[in-house]
Amino acid sequence: MIPEEHPFEGLTSIAVIGNYLPRQCGIATFTRDLVEGLSDRAKDINCWAIAMNDRAEGYAYPEKVRFEINQNKLADYGIAAQFLNISHTDIVCLQHEFGIFGGPAGSHLLKLLSNLHMPVVTTLHTVLKDPSPEYRNVMIKLGELSDKLVVMSRKAEQFLQEIYGIPREKIAFIHHGIPDMPFIDSSFHKEKFDVEGKRVLLTFGLLSPNKGIETVLQALPAVIDRYPDVMYIILGTTHPHVLQTKGEAYRIMLQQIVHNLNISDHVIFQNNFVPLRDLCEFLGIADIYITPYLEEAQITSGTLAYAMGTGKAVISTPYWYAQEMLAHGRGKIVPFNNPAALAEQINALLCDDTQRHAIRKKAYTFTREAVWEKVSKNYLDIFNEVRQKRIRHPRPRHSYVENIKAITRFDLPEIKLDHLRSMTDDTGILQHADHTIPSRLHGYCTDDNARALLAAAMGQRYLPTNGLGLDALSGHYLGFLLYAYNETNGRFRNFMTYARVWVEETGSEDSHGRALWCLGKAVAFLENSDHLAMSTILFKKALIATEHFRSPRAVAFCLVGLDGYLEKFSGDSDAKRIRDVLAERLFTQFCENKTDDWPWIEDTLNYANAKLSQALLVSGRRMENHEMVKMGLDSLTWLFSIQTADHHFVPIGCNGWYRKKGERARFDQQPIEAKSMVEACAAAYDISHDRQWFENAVMCFNWFLGHNDLNMPLYDPKTGGCRDGLMVDGINQNQGAESTLAWLLSLMTLQKLYADELLHQSSPWSTG
Repeated sequence: MIPEEHPFEGLTSIAVIGNYLPRQCGIATFTRDLVEGLSDRAKDINCWAIAMNDRAEGYAYPEKVRFEINQNKLADYGIAAQFLNISHTDIVCLQHEFGIFGGPAGSHLLKLLSNLHMPVVTTLHTVLKDPSPEYRNVMIKLGELSDKLVVMSRKAEQFLQEIYGIPREKIAFIHHGIPDMPFIDSSFHKEKFDVEGKRVLLTFGLLSPNKGIETVLQALPAVIDRYPDVMYIILGTTHPHVLQTKGEAYRIMLQQIVHNLNISDHVIFQNNFVPLRDLCEFLGIADIYITPYLEEAQITSGTLAYAMGTGKAVISTPYWYAQEMLAHGRGKIVPFNNPAALAEQINALLCDDTQRHAIRKKAYTFTREAVWEKVSKNYLDIFNEVRQKRIRHPRPRHSYVENIKAITRFDLPEIKLDHLRSMTDDTGILQHADHTIPSRLHGYCTDDNARALLAAAMGQRYLPTNGLGLDALSGHYLGFLLYAYNETNGRFRNFMTYARVWVEETGSEDSHGRALWCLGKAVAFLENSDHLAMSTILFKKALIATEHFRSPRAVAFCLVGLDGYLEKFSGDSDAKRIRDVLAERLFTQFCENKTDDWPWIEDTLNYANAKLSQALLVSGRRMENHEMVKMGLDSLTWLFSIQTADHHFVPIGCNGWYRKKGERARFDQQPIEAKSMVEACAAAYDISHDRQWFENAVMCFNWFLGHNDLNMPLYDPKTGGCRDGLMVDGINQNQGAESTLAWLLSLMTLQKLYADELLHQSSPWSTG
C-alpha cells in the first residue's frame, strides 16, 4: 500500500499571535486550544505562540509562548516582526480583536503585519456592523495584509463583503473550536457539585454588564414557583478589564437582585476562571444552558459553542451568533431583556423531556464539525493553501514596508511616570523641584495641573498605561482645576501656596487660556465618562470669559483647546461661535503686524511661539479658511527656519528673547519651546500632508534627547522627568513640573503621530 503524501509538506513552523492563558479571557483560551490542537494534529510541525500582554509584567506563560508583546508599546510590534522573520516561521496565524492591540482601533498591529515576510492567516473574533472610520480603516488594512481571513459565522462573512469590501475568495469559514466531549446525561456528575436531584440552569464566562444575567435572575421566581428544585449556577470571574475600571459593581448588583427576589437558595455564584476539565464537568451537569446577552452585536461566542458541543439544551437571546447556531431546532431563542418570555421557555423545556433531548442531540450532532481535531485540520489546510499561493505569486510588499519603516525609524522612549508621581501630592502637582526633589516652597499652579490633566488623558490612549494609574491621576488633576475655577468671576485662579492659599482671585488671560487648551484637548481623549462629563462642564463654564480676551497667546491657547473640544462635540454652536470670533481676532492681528521680513503677530518672539501658528492652522482647517491655514503654515515655516542651526533645533532663549531687528537670545532654552514646536509641526503635517513637517516634529523632539547646542540630553531616563533648561554653561538640573510635562506631552504627541500614520498608510495592493 502506497503511503499517503504528507498533506502539509514544507510547513515546519507556525506562530499563533493572541492572548494566552493564564491571562483570563476567551481569546486566551482559544489561542491556547488552537496551538495545542495544531500540535496534536501535525506533530512534526513546530507550533508556538506570541502572547499579547495587557500589563507590563506579563503572565507566567507555558513553554509554548516564545515571545511577548506589550500591547501599547509600538516598538514591540516591530521587534516581534523581526523575531518572526529570523525564526524562519512559515505561517503566522493572528487572533484579532480590536481591544487587544494598541493604538487607535488597534492600529499598532499594522506595523507588525507590514514587516512580516511570511503569509498571514487572521482569525476575526469581532466584525463590526457599524464601524467608525478608524475601525473600518483598520479592518480593511488587516484584510490587505492578511492572505486569508477566517470567520466563525456566516454573518461575519456577509459583513466583510458588504461593509468592508473584502473579496469572497479571501474569506474562509471555520467553526469556533470546541473540546470533543461525550454526550452524557446531566445527572452524571451532579452529586460532585452538591446539586444531585436538582434541575440545573447554567451560564458561564467572564462577567460584564452586557451579559444580561440579571434577566435570568428576574425570570427565576416564575420558574421556582413551578420547579422548586431548580438551581442557577453563574460560573465565571469578573472580566479583568471591568474589574480594573468598575470593580465588582456588576456582581454586587446581581447579588442584590438575588437578595431582593429572595432566591438565594436557588442561585450559586462560582467566582472562578475554571480550567477546561472543570468547565466541561460544569457543563455536563446543566439541564439548560442560557446565554442572555443584551445586544445583537456578537458575531461569535465561545461559551455558546462549548455548551452546544457538550449536548446542552440552550436558550438564548437573538444575538447574531446565537441565531445562526441555534437555527433548525438546535436551541430556543427568546427576546432581549424579557424575563417573562425567558421563564416561559425554561418551564416549557423543563416539563418536556422529549423536546429537550431532541434539542440536545441536534446541537451535539451539529457541533461535531467544530471539535478541535477537525478545526485544526481546516486551519492546516488553509495554511498550506496560502503558503503555496505565496510561493507561486510573491507579494510586492517593499514600498509599503519602507513607508512604515520611515515613519518609525527610531524607537520612542517608553513612558516613565516616576517623577510625575513624585511631584504630585494630595493637592495636585507641585510647580518646582530642586534637582529631582519636589519643592514645597513655590506651591502649585493651575497651568501645571492643566498640563498634567492633558498628559494623563493622552497617556491613557496612546501609551503603555496598564497599571500606571493614569486614570486616577487625571481625576486628581481635574479636581485641582475644579477648585481653581472661581465661580464668582468665571476665571481660573493660577497660583496657590503650599498651605493651599490662593495668591490671587483671577489669574492672567494666558493662564486661563492654558487651562482651556488642556481641558478642551483632554475632552477629545478622555474615555472615563465621569472625567469627561466634569471636564466638559468646566470647559463650557470657563469658555464664556474668553470672548473678550486680547492677549494673542491666551487666544491661541483657547483656540487649540476649542479645536480639541469640537473634535468631540462638533455640533456645539456656541463653542463654534466663540472659536470664529477668536480665530478672526488672531488672524487680523497677524495681518496687521506682519511684514515680509518678520511674518509675525508681534515685534517680539518670546515663549510658546509655535502655539500661535498652531492655533491658525487648526482653526483655519475647521473653518475652511484657506488664508488662515496659509498664514499658519507661513508663520510656522519662518519660525522653524530661525530656530534651526546645523541640522538641530535651537529654540529662542528666555534670557532676552528675540526682538525684531535685535539680537536673538541663544540661551536659556526651555523645554516648553520644544514642546510647542513638536505640537505645531504635527498639526502642520496633519493638515498639509507635507512629509517635511513630520521630519521637523522629530527634529524638535530630538532636542530633548541631546540633539541640541550642547549635545546633552534633558530627558532623564532614570526618573522619567525632564531638566528645566539648556543654559550657556550646561543643563539646569532641576526637574520641575513644566519641563517634565513638556517632555511627556511631546512624547505623547509623537506617539500619536506614529499611530495615526500607521492607521492611514495605504498598501500598494489596496483595492479601495
